[in-house]
Amino acid sequence: MTANNRFQSEAMQHDALEIGTRLKALPSTSMVSSAFADELNNEARLFTAVGLADIAHTWVALELKTIPKFAGRELLAYLLALQAAPDSFVLTPENGDIYTNREAWLTERTDAVNWLGAGRARREAVTTGFILVVRQDLIELIDHLIDLATTLVQQAEQHLTAIMPDYTYLQAAQPTTFGHYLLGFAYPLLRDLERLEQVYARLNLSPMGCGSTNGSRLLQGRQALAECLGFDGLIAHARDAMWQADLFIEITSILTACSISISRLAEDLQIFCSQEFALVELADKHARASKIMPHKKNPFALTHLRGVANKLIGLTASVAASVRTPTGQPDNRTLIYGALPDALENVSHATVLMAEVLDAMVFNQHRAKTLASSGWVLATELAETVVLLDGLDVRSAHRLLAYLASEYRELSLPELDYQNLQAAAKKLLGRTLAMTKQQFSSALDLDGAIQARLEPGGTASASMNTMIVECRQRLLEYRERNWSRQEHISGKIQTLLALAKRETSHDPDNV
Repeated sequence: MTANNRFQSEAMQHDALEIGTRLKALPSTSMVSSAFADELNNEARLFTAVGLADIAHTWVALELKTIPKFAGRELLAYLLALQAAPDSFVLTPENGDIYTNREAWLTERTDAVNWLGAGRARREAVTTGFILVVRQDLIELIDHLIDLATTLVQQAEQHLTAIMPDYTYLQAAQPTTFGHYLLGFAYPLLRDLERLEQVYARLNLSPMGCGSTNGSRLLQGRQALAECLGFDGLIAHARDAMWQADLFIEITSILTACSISISRLAEDLQIFCSQEFALVELADKHARASKIMPHKKNPFALTHLRGVANKLIGLTASVAASVRTPTGQPDNRTLIYGALPDALENVSHATVLMAEVLDAMVFNQHRAKTLASSGWVLATELAETVVLLDGLDVRSAHRLLAYLASEYRELSLPELDYQNLQAAAKKLLGRTLAMTKQQFSSALDLDGAIQARLEPGGTASASMNTMIVECRQRLLEYRERNWSRQEHISGKIQTLLALAKRETSHDPDNV
């Protein structure tokens, strides 16, 4: 670097960091390498969004004559050039945060930069950029969750009658189908989508034009600023607009709920992949080989999905701790500027991976039906049949089957003889049952047991078809609303950039 360039660089840095007025010295080396570097690292992905906030602010200020026309047009031209991320722009902690890094680049090129902060704090620009990034990430996450839920519904329909044991406490419990099991995970995702839509409505309000905390004497045009960037309205209170905390706790909590919904399914599938269960097999592209045990096919995708949930649980506590500060403190955002967009991206990637896993895995129907046939999963079915046919009370029927399961535990229920049932009834009840041998055999029919659960939410095909139709309709509605949001925002931003380009008569020199 030549002496002249070094002088220009230092002058630019002094101006951007406001050195020479209230502050007389540049930040120390330790300050730069620790505090500034950490803050800038968390803010790096906000570059384009902060640029949009700057362009909207300058455009509206020009319209309101808050900024002189010539200076405003020149500033707008350079902001558009900076929006293209030119090679000449390099983020460096020596220039402070994302805002002052951008300001330093502008300072080197135009005196019009002196109007950039007309009536607003830099925190407003960064806060707006952060909300824009989180807003877009939420739209993408909603889209991926819809895809995952759709895959679950498709797989549920495909395995509508694929019989397997349901498991509680990792023990075979009652007969179910793989389709019914999978559809049970679609409903938590539908609730996650509902929560995301609700928090999106609260997030998509503009903080712009709030001054520092209580507005500005210089006209800002809050409603026009909101329109420029596709916000649905304004954050009503200027101080609240600058220092909101609860929304980011809420978003992180919803992300944690989403990741746990995915993790619970991943944990089950990891068990079902084991040799002991052998109910499902993951595609090779979602597995990892062992370096020491040649026979192993490790379901690594599933362990990763569990890890995402673990990370989000920790982040929820971190975000809550970060924003638990006195109001008007910038450190309540320093962490989450980077951590929350990262978390949104991680959960989005997890939903994509889980959808892939579900689409490519193979369910072993023969093994599943063998497991359902070889144990005591029909014990409740037989007990309830006794209640219906014999008039025996539920508790007595339960005790009868519990006695049989204990007395003949070396057998599976289908291997039990009709005479064993009647002998047990005579011993426990003092009489035989009215149930015939044919009715006893019918009670042990797996397909019949599945189709007998007719009420809403049950395993019967009619009930399943009703739920599948409901899920598909709700997912279609979520998808249409999400597409509408994306199109609205894209249209507003494209219009803003087009207006800004039209306002500038020529490209700035030396960019």
